Amino acid sequence: MTVRERTQETESRILSPFAALSSKSRGRRRPEDEDELRTVFQRDRDRIIHCKSFRRLKHKTQVFLSPEGDHYRTRLTHTLEVSQIARTIARALLLNEDLTEAIALAHDLGHTPFGHAGERALNQLNPKGFRHYEQSVRVVEKLEKNGRGLNLTEEVLDGIYCHTCGQEAFTLEGRIVRLADRIAYINHDIEDAERAGVLDEQEIPREITAVLGASKSQRINTLVESAYQNSQSGAIALAENVQTAFDRLHAFMFSSVYTNPSAKKEEVKVPNLIEVLYRYMKDPDHLPEPFRRIAGQEGCEQAACDYIAGMTDQYAVQLFEMLYVPRSWNGMPMTV
Repeated sequence: MTVRERTQETESRILSPFAALSSKSRGRRRPEDEDELRTVFQRDRDRIIHCKSFRRLKHKTQVFLSPEGDHYRTRLTHTLEVSQIARTIARALLLNEDLTEAIALAHDLGHTPFGHAGERALNQLNPKGFRHYEQSVRVVEKLEKNGRGLNLTEEVLDGIYCHTCGQEAFTLEGRIVRLADRIAYINHDIEDAERAGVLDEQEIPREITAVLGASKSQRINTLVESAYQNSQSGAIALAENVQTAFDRLHAFMFSSVYTNPSAKKEEVKVPNLIEVLYRYMKDPDHLPEPFRRIAGQEGCEQAACDYIAGMTDQYAVQLFEMLYVPRSWNGMPMTV
C-alpha cells in the first residue's frame, strides 16, 4: 500500500459521509498518473502554493491601496487567514481538509491590483466584463505554466469559481471556503481600518457585538463555532441570530469603511491608471510574449485584461510611470 493509498483509506474510514473523498474525485481535465505519496487534492494544494500567481499575492491590495505599514493585510495574508479558518471548520466537521485548503489558497489568484477598485475598472473596460473569481479559474487553467495551466481537479476548480457569489460549490468544502472568506475579510478589515484611523472598534453597534463578540478573536470564534454547530446535516450554515448579526456587521463595514472617503481617497486614481495601461496593452507589440499568443488566439482585449489582472500594485504603478511620466535627462552637462 502506498502512502497515498493509506491516506485514501484513512479518509474513507474517518471522514464524514458528506466529505469529498480524494479517491472519488471527478478528476482532472487532462488525466495524470497517481502520485505515490500525495492524494489529488494534496497535489493541487502544492501546485497552487508553488505557482507564480500565488507569490504575487503578497504585493496586491486587500482594502488599503499599497499599504506601507508592516501589519496591514495584503491579498496573500488574507488568503492565509481564509485557509486557516476554512481548515478549522472542515476539520471540526470531518470534511476533507486538503481539498478545503487547496480551494482557499487559490480563491483569489485572479484578483487584480488595487483590490476591488482594479476589478471594477477592468470590468468596465473589457467587453466581456471582469470578475475575479472567473479570472482565478482562468489563471489556474490557462495562464500558469506558460499556458499549460495547473490541471487542477474539478472539485478545486468549482470551489474557486463559486467562492464569492451566485451558485454554491458542489462540495461542502467549497462552501466552507465561501463562508471562511467572508469571516476573514470582514474581521481583518475591521482591524486594518482601526490601524488606519478610519474606524474605532467601539463604534460597532451593540446589537452586533452582543451576539458576535467585541473583539476579532471573539467574533471569529463565534462564527466558526456556529458554523460547526449548524452544519452537521449536509449544509454549511450559521445559527439564525449569528447570521443576522453577521449580515449587519457587513452592512456596517460597507457604510463605515468600504465606501468611506478617507479609506478610499486613493481609489479615484485607479480607473485612469488601469484604463491607460489597458489601452496601451491592447497593442500586441506592447505585450510580453506569452500574452501575444493569447492575443492571437483570443483577441487583444483578453490578452490586455490577463496581463493587467496579473500585475501587483507596485508593478502597475511602476509600469505606468515608466510609460507616461517624463524622466529627468541624465546625459552629460551642457558646456558653454
